Amino acid sequence: MVKKRPINIDEIVDELKERGLLNPSQKIVNLKEYNEKQKNFFNSIVDIFERPLPNEVRARLDYIVSLAKIKSSDVILDVGTGTGALIPYILKYNPKEIIACDLSGKMLLKVREKFPKVKTYQLDVKDLPLADASIDIAFFNAVWPNIGDKPSTLKNIYRMLKEGGRIVISHPEGRLFVLKLQKTVPFPLNHLPDFHEIDALFKKFGFVIKKYIDRLNLYFVLAEKV
Repeated sequence: MVKKRPINIDEIVDELKERGLLNPSQKIVNLKEYNEKQKNFFNSIVDIFERPLPNEVRARLDYIVSLAKIKSSDVILDVGTGTGALIPYILKYNPKEIIACDLSGKMLLKVREKFPKVKTYQLDVKDLPLADASIDIAFFNAVWPNIGDKPSTLKNIYRMLKEGGRIVISHPEGRLFVLKLQKTVPFPLNHLPDFHEIDALFKKFGFVIKKYIDRLNLYFVLAEKV
């Protein structure tokens, strides 16, 4: 059995170019088209997401999850889970339940194979039909720039979070990495917001920021429902 090498970002970009999958971001006219483009793109690169992450990225993912202060009684939502990169770090804290959603059915198939106890939903998080006040923490790791309708997403997250529940926006490669992706992926990506931008947005939807980190290779925001 051939051992897989850790992901190298520059090599991945070159490989996607060879596959004809990377093009300058195109203007999308509606959310349905935007989500469809993302679904098709990520369905086509599941194999890349299954490669090992570099040790330094894994360490940052571990750190991101640790900052959320998960308790054993918590119900966790992992938005844009992909193939479940964040789930092993969440499992370390033995939460009551993990729920994951993603647009890509092929990504979620890998999640179910690796983590059969995780409940999965293939849909836009703004449409996630969980009960009111049913989750404790919602993670948006390496996915916030991909969220097409952020206001509707935050309204739904607020509804599903328990009183005092938390939302985490994070990226283990940081702001500059997202700016690099904006020039290559075949759909528009937003930038990772600075403190003033995310603070203003969260306040509109009933969240208050409790922690904010913006480093070269780490972006992290933790906000609480008030």
